[in-house]
Amino acid sequence: MKCPFCGNIEDKVVDSRIASEGDSIRRRRECLKCQRRFTTYEYIEKSTLMIIKKDGRREPFDRNKILSGLLRACEKRPVSMEKIEEVVDSIERALQRTYDKEVISSDIGEFVMKHLHEMDEVAYVRFASVYRQFKDINQFLGELKDLLNKRRD
Repeated sequence: MKCPFCGNIEDKVVDSRIASEGDSIRRRRECLKCQRRFTTYEYIEKSTLMIIKKDGRREPFDRNKILSGLLRACEKRPVSMEKIEEVVDSIERALQRTYDKEVISSDIGEFVMKHLHEMDEVAYVRFASVYRQFKDINQFLGELKDLLNKRRD
């Protein structure tokens, strides 16, 4: 590892520990030339998950798109940013575990719907209205009735 202070490539690891829910390793290093310490992180290299869009196009997975959709759905709702980020992390982990190289965009939408349904019903309906592309009020009412029936059960 190249020292960020003097550029020397020889160092020793002083301390190693697991970081961020076991997804990375934090290492404290000491340069053998200037004796200054610095921190590095090691991450598992994940293969890029490709998303198959409705029109057949393929594009790389972008967690920011999920985050953006959740933020719009949860706008002016009592849902913390921390909870939204937890949901995005959970969806990303589920996709990495479930799919090898490609995933259909509708599967991602269903993951989001499931989490929103558990998190905030208003945000769920907002997201569903865009995601399911309701054509008229009857489709919207149908979704609300399903939500009410599930709530009663």
